Amino acid sequence: MSYALQDTATMLRRNLRHAQRYPGLSLGALGMPVIMFLLFGLVFGDTFAAGIGGAGAGFDYIDFLTPGILLMSIASGTMSPAVAVCMDMSEGIVARFRTMAIFRPAVLTGHVLANVLLTIGSLLLVIGFAVLIGFRPTASVGEWLLAAALLIGLTIGLTWFAIALGLTSKTPEGASNIVLPIALLLPFLSNTFIPLEAMPSGIRWFAEYQPFTPIIDSLRHLLLETPVDSSSGWLAAGWCVAIAVVGYFWAQSNYNKGTVA
Repeated sequence: MSYALQDTATMLRRNLRHAQRYPGLSLGALGMPVIMFLLFGLVFGDTFAAGIGGAGAGFDYIDFLTPGILLMSIASGTMSPAVAVCMDMSEGIVARFRTMAIFRPAVLTGHVLANVLLTIGSLLLVIGFAVLIGFRPTASVGEWLLAAALLIGLTIGLTWFAIALGLTSKTPEGASNIVLPIALLLPFLSNTFIPLEAMPSGIRWFAEYQPFTPIIDSLRHLLLETPVDSSSGWLAAGWCVAIAVVGYFWAQSNYNKGTVA
């Protein structure tokens, strides 16, 4: 066990150093949520609030928007580990690792832990920016801890899933494109920007049954005390666990094959 922990810590340091040398992906993952805040929160915020029906009724669109933007920050951060693991596979470093006495799961676990730490830092910055432009949460300490656990659980799940996708790509460029549905499609086709009731029927059906919607609802309930269905919290936790389990075993299977599709 001690060797496994040491090898995992070594791979974690390796990936954090790579993130320092190539900060573009990390900064890009942070820039996307900030742009969404500026565009939808400040430029179109009053229009969206009036369209939703909250204008003049104490409705704050920044409060409504922030939980969804936090998930967008997590989703946009999945591009970095997908590209990094694909580069490891295509450049031959994994073949060298296989000849060394290294705990085999440590290679991928190092990618996951590094991205979780970077994403936590990104989330803190996004929350700080949201507070700066008007986000006013009402959560207690316990509710903040539950929200943090939900965000970290989703980060772990999506990172494993993104790594599994990255291992199926032949090139780093392809890996950056293969995770775009996670980074863009799911956040936009959820209740991030407008409630489900305001969506067309077909899009509403998809948004209602995709993973991001119950997680956003749960975050709004925890941070802002908005009403929510009693099953949303369990559904959100279930989605995080399911994504993590599928991503983990899929990633390990692709990694153990030793080839890319």
